[in-house]
Amino acid sequence: MKVTAILPDDLITEVQKYTEGKNITDSLQKALSEWVKLAKVKKLNEKLRKQPLHFSSEFNAEKIRRINRR
Repeated sequence: MKVTAILPDDLITEVQKYTEGKNITDSLQKALSEWVKLAKVKKLNEKLRKQPLHFSSEFNAEKIRRINRR
């Protein structure tokens, strides 16, 4: 998708520095992709904080070890 955006030069320079992109487009793609990944992790963490994982009563670490060793 082609996009026109007005961004501060110092922000673009900093993004290029940290992403080591080949050009502005590559740098922005890397930065935005990384931002989306972090946002997903934050959202998942919030969800887990509200509703933590619970193991079933039949869960047994020894059973899992035996399964993994097969």
